[in-house]
Amino acid sequence: MKKLVLPLSLVVPMLIFSQNRKRDTAEKVTDIEAVVFQKKVVGRTNDITNVRISAKDAQSVASISGGIEGLLKTLPSVNSNTELSSQYMVRGGNYDENLIYINDIEIYRPFLIRNSQQEGMSIINPDMVSAVNFSAGGFEPKYGDKMSSALNIYYREPEKFELSGEASLIGGRLTAGLASKNKKLTALFSGRYRNTNLVLNTLNEDTDFNPTYWDFQSYINYHFNDKFSMSFIGYYSKNDYEMVPKAKSVTFGSLNQPITVNIGYRGQEQDMYKNMMGTFSMNYKPSDKWKLTLDSFAYQNREKEYYSISSGYEIQTFDPVTQSPNPSFDGGGQIEHARNDLFVRTYGTQFRAKFSPNINTDIEVGFKYEKENLNDNTNEWKLVDNAGYSIPRPIDDPRTGGTGDLNLFYHIAGKNTIEPSRLSAYAQYSRKFYWGASKVFVNAGARVSNWSFNKETIFSPRFQFAIKPDWDTDMLFKLSGGVYYQAPFYKEIKDLDGNFNSNIKSQRSMQLILANDYEFYMYDRPFKLTTEAYYKKMDDLIPYYMDNVRIRYSGKNNASGYAYGIDTRLFGEFVPGVDSWLSASYARVYENIDGRGDIPRPTDQRFRFAMFYQDYMPKFPSMRVNLTLVYAMGLPNGAPVFTDPYQYQRTLPSYKRVDLGLSKVFIDSKDKKNRSGFWGNFEELTLGVQVFNAFNINNTVANQWITDYNTNVMYPVPVRLTGRFFNVKLEFKL
Repeated sequence: MKKLVLPLSLVVPMLIFSQNRKRDTAEKVTDIEAVVFQKKVVGRTNDITNVRISAKDAQSVASISGGIEGLLKTLPSVNSNTELSSQYMVRGGNYDENLIYINDIEIYRPFLIRNSQQEGMSIINPDMVSAVNFSAGGFEPKYGDKMSSALNIYYREPEKFELSGEASLIGGRLTAGLASKNKKLTALFSGRYRNTNLVLNTLNEDTDFNPTYWDFQSYINYHFNDKFSMSFIGYYSKNDYEMVPKAKSVTFGSLNQPITVNIGYRGQEQDMYKNMMGTFSMNYKPSDKWKLTLDSFAYQNREKEYYSISSGYEIQTFDPVTQSPNPSFDGGGQIEHARNDLFVRTYGTQFRAKFSPNINTDIEVGFKYEKENLNDNTNEWKLVDNAGYSIPRPIDDPRTGGTGDLNLFYHIAGKNTIEPSRLSAYAQYSRKFYWGASKVFVNAGARVSNWSFNKETIFSPRFQFAIKPDWDTDMLFKLSGGVYYQAPFYKEIKDLDGNFNSNIKSQRSMQLILANDYEFYMYDRPFKLTTEAYYKKMDDLIPYYMDNVRIRYSGKNNASGYAYGIDTRLFGEFVPGVDSWLSASYARVYENIDGRGDIPRPTDQRFRFAMFYQDYMPKFPSMRVNLTLVYAMGLPNGAPVFTDPYQYQRTLPSYKRVDLGLSKVFIDSKDKKNRSGFWGNFEELTLGVQVFNAFNINNTVANQWITDYNTNVMYPVPVRLTGRFFNVKLEFKL
């Protein structure tokens, strides 16, 4: 028996190879060569595009939006231009093009979220996470029909009683874990609360905020025996957002021609988002070769977005020579109103089977049925007024003294109720083998899906190939791709008038990704350099507008496009014992609407650099620091909503941000045996200070457009993000 021991840090799940070899000797002997693992890996996947994220790093990262997503945003392929949102864009896609799973069951985000301030907490609770698998494209057939990425979170099972918590200036959490003596029953419960009022008060405006977000999650497992087990995940969240704007003053433009806008407000915004989810799973493993899973799930989302806000503004310009304010100024106002209600209920079941005839081969199939209930009531409009005229308005003849008609800038109204069903199935084959002395991994398959609302059936073949040559240099080459659809749902089928379009089709992306992993040692420590180049050819695209973090689709498949780019990431122990990385990427994405020519999509990323760095003091290892740094070129989504994108191509300023986390570990789990008395009950006790936006950079998330009546010029008034904020955090574990 020959044994080959490989490190667990290899990213590709082609670590298990077996080959029978016969030797010409007097007596025939069969040798088996196999890989020996050092420990069981939770959430192991056959997907070669997978990037594994440490749950421990996600808990420690300094992030307002959330641990998992905050860490994802430091990867080269992931982009976001707001720290208040847990949403992200991947390789030129938008916020709606990303799959999210918890324990292989797809979950949904709120739909009406328009402003990143409204979002609250991500559904993913970092304290319950065991493993994080992320693919930025080219993922395997078992994942659903979206065009950009797949994030799969696996929750953990506690091994004994545990109690942990966190308290900070912006919220807290409490998590309890239970396990029976025979380990057949395990349960994990966690509750979280957050209020970002103090963070939002760093905005340069006079506004009263009252955002409260809280949720409760549970993960319960019962193992009847080694072959059969059941599990349940429950989730409930309630987010309430209240905002009463009063006044703000914004200066923008250039150094030679600065412009100041003074705005006064009346009215308020009140939003409510209530989400519930429950999943019940049965797992049966009759033998080492078979694994069967049956999942039942239900998801319900109730959202209300109510606001009536009127604003009046004056535009003050300055003399370009003397820089003194001009004596005349323009004024105007606008009214924004919405009464939007949405009810979404999705329930169904899925069956998955995995057959492994030998240690090197996996055959997987799955079937899923979903029933959907959408009830949408929309009434949203905007009135723009300048000098007594509403805009848009007909051209008046000043000689007659005629006045313009009262026209709304836009009006979206609709009442829509549908109850469609969705069927999907997939099959995939994975194989690891030797090709000469080189190790090879292949994964190929397809998925098919049908939606009764638009009566469309889509077929998505996908493939993955990896080869590890028998070189002294540790190199791995990967090729993946296929056809990826963006199956329409609530947002895609809703047009700009507020009606559902039953003729809408799935958007399609044909992807090809070429990647290389290079593992090496530097300063006697392991490092890995990953480089990926990709190209996407897209058709049947639905053009969209970016309204802060809300995507407004046109409701028509009247565009085509393409995207390309290159990502690179250097990962390793820059400091012994802790992981850090540097990321850089260059990406472009274009669309062609109605054959009018290529223009950048609103999510055209271009250059981006990010870093996640961890360190500690060698003489005082209990003093620890983590830092996230992001620089991203501005997105071209600064144009007014409902305008011709070929006439308005306004690029936002670059996004620059540094978040810093400093902590002092008073009690470490490794030192528990040396503790006595009251402090002996603690496994961990940490006090930390987080510095959000350490350099106090005023980033811009969007533009608010106002019109100068005298010149008919539309001015982009920047919508700023949060400033510097110091957060104090206490963490404990019993």
